Amino acid sequence: MNLSEVMKDIEFETFYGDEEIDVKGIAYDSRQVKEGYAFVCISGFNTDGHKYVKSALELGAKVIVVEKNIDKANSTCVIKVKNTRATLAKMGSNFYGNPSKKMNMVGVTGTNGKTSTTYIIKSILDTAMHKVGIIGTIENRIGDKVLHTERTTPESLDLQKLLNDMVVENVDSVVMEVSSHALDLNRVDCCEFDVGVFTNLTQDHLDYHVNMENYKMVKAKLFKISNRSVINIDDEVGNYMLGVAKGKVLTVGIDKEANIMAKDVKMSYEGIEFDLVYLKKSYHIRLNMLGKFSVYNVLVAIGACIFMEIPMDSIIHGVEEIKGIRGRFETIKSPNGFSVVVDYAHTPDGLENVLKTAKEFGTDNIITIFGCGGDRDKTKRPIMGEIAGRLSNHCIITNDNPRSENPEIISKEIEVGIKKTDCPFEKILDRREAIFKAVLMAKKGDVVIIAGKGHETYQIFSDKTIHFDDKEVVFQAFEEDKQ
Repeated sequence: MNLSEVMKDIEFETFYGDEEIDVKGIAYDSRQVKEGYAFVCISGFNTDGHKYVKSALELGAKVIVVEKNIDKANSTCVIKVKNTRATLAKMGSNFYGNPSKKMNMVGVTGTNGKTSTTYIIKSILDTAMHKVGIIGTIENRIGDKVLHTERTTPESLDLQKLLNDMVVENVDSVVMEVSSHALDLNRVDCCEFDVGVFTNLTQDHLDYHVNMENYKMVKAKLFKISNRSVINIDDEVGNYMLGVAKGKVLTVGIDKEANIMAKDVKMSYEGIEFDLVYLKKSYHIRLNMLGKFSVYNVLVAIGACIFMEIPMDSIIHGVEEIKGIRGRFETIKSPNGFSVVVDYAHTPDGLENVLKTAKEFGTDNIITIFGCGGDRDKTKRPIMGEIAGRLSNHCIITNDNPRSENPEIISKEIEVGIKKTDCPFEKILDRREAIFKAVLMAKKGDVVIIAGKGHETYQIFSDKTIHFDDKEVVFQAFEEDKQ
């Protein structure tokens, strides 16, 4: 593609070189550069792409895009812009032919519930015979084809390529988790969202956003760029999101009056039943899911599909087809009569929701295993400790993904919160050993909650990443429990 087409509608500060260069590809990692590529220098958190200009040129880059001054020697073309992250997004969209405009795009944001909501929407769209693309935490998916994912929302260039792959595969609808980092770091710039969905906002990522006000304002960006929005009005910042949203909005709620409501909600260990009320009509729905949070996820998913003009019978059939989502209150029955719940809950609100849901079923004893991720928001650690202690009968503090932090320090920060309660607890930092201990001490009728990692099949330490799957370890523990 001609460089002038790749740079269409992009403002630049200086331009050195020939704008008629044929650009063969784009890279933001110098190791991915090939002959004829444009290399975009990103100022990252761990490294700076401007340091790798020489390497990119040696590999054949013909265009260098920067936001800092560099030596132009040996460069065919150097373009200086104000923000290379924003420029990368626009270059990617131009290079791949603006793929988001060729499909229905639904963006889902919120602290908790993003993954579940995307899969509920997918189930509804599958029922209505749409070919669906999924972009999110567990996996990226093109129809039935599953692709590996490394972060909730891909870098902008990778995202535009993935969207283009979906166009080529005749996907008509894309359902995408949109993280706050993605919104703040320009990853979803140039994506045209037909519908933006808001689930909730609770404490998380304050290591990055510093405070909840910043976090809220970043999340709100999605509703400023979406053509229509679905907003959980029961959430305390729902009204704020409603105020900034452009275009038509559908509100959802259980407690507050909303466009789409769940009434007469009944929960049991077998699932949930409620009456869906929309446009003064009522529809009875049975869910194979647990927890009040699941009702909210279903409501916002229904709102998105109403905007996409999916018939109500397909919507109801689609939500009733969902049998559960990997690592989201995933319940495993022990041969000895107790239950183990594996859940991704890694925030205070997420952990509280999971524990309250377990309590709703009248269990006499909840054993909770959890930790907190290293190199992430430290302020939530004692909060999660207090929540676990208040709502559990026994707690085991263990490793989550400690990353570069000392696991002992993380556990002590959690311990501060647990000590505010009367809950007995112990520290077993080896996560496998902690799960085995809980399974072996559990009795008939108990519930063991394993929180924090959910679907993840790895554990990240300072010097290595190992295979680790909570669910897999649970079944190993069951085998030992038989003996």
